[in-house]
Amino acid sequence: MSNCTLCDLPTGDDPHVAPDVDGEYCCRGCLAVARSLDDVADPADLDERRPDATPADDFDGETTFLHVDGMHCATCESFLELTAGEQEGVAAAAASYATDTIRVDYDPDAVSAEELPERLSVAGYTASDRSDPKPAGDDAAVVRFLIGGGFFGMMAMLWYVLFLYPTYFGYEPILELGGVSGTYLFAQVWVFASIVLFYTGFPILRGAYVSLRARRPNMDLLVSLAAASSYAYSTLALLLGRTDLYFDVTIAVVLVVTAGNHYESLIKRRATGMLSELATAGDRTVRTEDGETVAAEAVEPADRLLVRPGERVPFDGTVVEGTAAVDEALVTGESLPATKREGDEVRGGTVVTDAPVVVAVGEDATSTLDTLVRLLWEIQSSRSGIQRLVDKLATAFVPLVIAVAALGAAATFALGSAPVDAALVGLTVLIVSCPCALGLATPLAIAAGIRDAARRGIVIVSDAVFEEAADVDVVVLDKTGTLTDGEMRMLDAVTDGASPDEVRRRAAAVERASAHPIAEAIVDGVVVDEGPTGSRRGTERDATLATDGGVAKAAGTSVLDDADGPIPSAADVTVTDRGVRGRVDGDEVVVGHRSLFDGAEWTVPASLEAAGETARDEGRVPVFVGWEGSVVGVLVVGDEVRDGWEEVVTDLATGGRRVVVLTGDSPAAARRFETHPAVDEVFAEVPPEAKAETVRRIAATERVAMVGDGSNDAPALAAADLGVAVASGTDLAADAADAVLLEDRLSAIPELFAVTRGTNRRLKQNLGWAFVYNAVAIPMAISGVLNPLLAALAMATSSVLVVTNSARPVYEDD
Repeated sequence: MSNCTLCDLPTGDDPHVAPDVDGEYCCRGCLAVARSLDDVADPADLDERRPDATPADDFDGETTFLHVDGMHCATCESFLELTAGEQEGVAAAAASYATDTIRVDYDPDAVSAEELPERLSVAGYTASDRSDPKPAGDDAAVVRFLIGGGFFGMMAMLWYVLFLYPTYFGYEPILELGGVSGTYLFAQVWVFASIVLFYTGFPILRGAYVSLRARRPNMDLLVSLAAASSYAYSTLALLLGRTDLYFDVTIAVVLVVTAGNHYESLIKRRATGMLSELATAGDRTVRTEDGETVAAEAVEPADRLLVRPGERVPFDGTVVEGTAAVDEALVTGESLPATKREGDEVRGGTVVTDAPVVVAVGEDATSTLDTLVRLLWEIQSSRSGIQRLVDKLATAFVPLVIAVAALGAAATFALGSAPVDAALVGLTVLIVSCPCALGLATPLAIAAGIRDAARRGIVIVSDAVFEEAADVDVVVLDKTGTLTDGEMRMLDAVTDGASPDEVRRRAAAVERASAHPIAEAIVDGVVVDEGPTGSRRGTERDATLATDGGVAKAAGTSVLDDADGPIPSAADVTVTDRGVRGRVDGDEVVVGHRSLFDGAEWTVPASLEAAGETARDEGRVPVFVGWEGSVVGVLVVGDEVRDGWEEVVTDLATGGRRVVVLTGDSPAAARRFETHPAVDEVFAEVPPEAKAETVRRIAATERVAMVGDGSNDAPALAAADLGVAVASGTDLAADAADAVLLEDRLSAIPELFAVTRGTNRRLKQNLGWAFVYNAVAIPMAISGVLNPLLAALAMATSSVLVVTNSARPVYEDD
């Protein structure tokens, strides 16, 4: 048996092939994707997007995924990959700051998985197992800023205000700065400045060290140069007995940049804290056939596990006892439940909805949901975070500033100035090169974007959104749970020979005995439409129904009585995997699949046959209802499209973007989207593994945004340049996404793009101002017009302008 050319799943004994498409495929969805996208990218080339970090293909060891705290730029990725590569037994590593993930291929005989986190926890980075809970926040950063910077920094600045600044304006000093009192004062200032630089500024210094080690200059290096050079000059001047000390510049640079970064982190934590109510998808314990609870890790292949209604199937396996409707939407994206009988295969992560079943664990004791998690981690670790615009500029700007400072100092000395004066020129250039404005430009603009997005119910998980979203060429939309609400409901009632009201009420009367999702949709439809007094009976079938040979009968009572509500009472109710039957108002009422009415004793009107066919063609479920030998109605059940989806799709298509609908659902269920003029392509019956591969193929030549909600969408969300999850979905989807929509409204998607565009503009405005300032101030510093103090004041002025510009809303409703 071969594997699918697109998603690498087994193709089975009868693979899907076509004369115009090379390869063999596991399903029609993969074949359709390959037919459309085979000319977009060669699959062999897709893994070459990060050739510098691709794990060794011929490596025969093990792979682990680690979560790393402290990564904040592409330079961090290079440093950690370099550090991991230096460890004994490590064959390859691939890091991603966008997802705080590093993949490590290692030899378990040389190094254990338990040792790797400790070995990679260097230079302030903290590595931990990817499956462990993530820390809630960086309390150490708050302490470092408030105590190290706030207290000691303000103490040093107080001494400057009281004793040093007055002398700059010609006033007599309060203390004799050249005596013992002055030495004591300066020693205190030196101690305070040292704490601020080396304690509060440690993350900045670490970033500078990392950038040098990785040979990729970044903004941390530029900020460190200004802070460290003024500190070094002032320390040397202090030892020589001079009083022109610029420790205040060191303190100002470190505190301003740290404050900007801290503010960005604070806004981001507040926004991501809004995700705390998302439901989790995984279980760590399972139940054996005899009811004993055991750890999932203890399960072996062929073990028989009991799965009750409402529980997830823990592992891929085969049903060996019982019949149940299984909700596969989480894993496959299929909106309609599938009936599983003895001998049918079930996927781990799917949900049993209406009856207990016993599942024999498959030979690998794996779960499809776990497979999706691993696929997600694979993609996340290989997805390099984009280099921030300011760091790209710093790559050229840092060497330029150093060269200008050195040349300015050398020229001043060559023209006859004293070495101290020449050093001051170089120091002034480094200070005036505006590390504060440049350092604040990105975090404050991003914080403003995160703040404005949060006000609209959008949580920005990765700040790469603001530079990625502006260039998106293709928007891929999941169907179930995104374009549709993903909830089963009764959508229509077509009747012949009875009123719609009577058909719905009688059907609900017998369906109350079933916990099948379709039965619940019919009952809920009657209760919602006609009043809240109707009640559900028998929804917990394992407690109220006894099963026998696939047939369920009411246990303890044969009457479902609700005379005071909109639903009449029912007696002698029997539930099978094809439908329900029972007596209502003296008539035997049968509700369910069309095959229940194949006997000669039943008459099916042609109009209802047509209604059933129409419902199936639209990807919905026709439920036939009959009594007294005649089918009198068809109830149409399915999920409904979200309000305003047409306008949202049209909005997304503006500016030349292509819109693609991607779903694991049937072609019939996706057909309604094909007719919209803004939808360019619709791919149906696409399994989760193929969703990720589809996105990767599109992303090989275009920038892709993927919007989805289920765990089956998570690998595709991670593979996209921009992943957007809706919060009605799962934690796994949210973990894979760059942004999460907290409200069930599609209009938030265009709003996300609008906020990112506004933030991107604000970022470029801030950087533009900073560089215009540098273009004016650096020549003045070289010419000697500015000294370090005036340079610091000019730097502070430019920083205030950046702060003021960032305080404005990045996007306002029209």
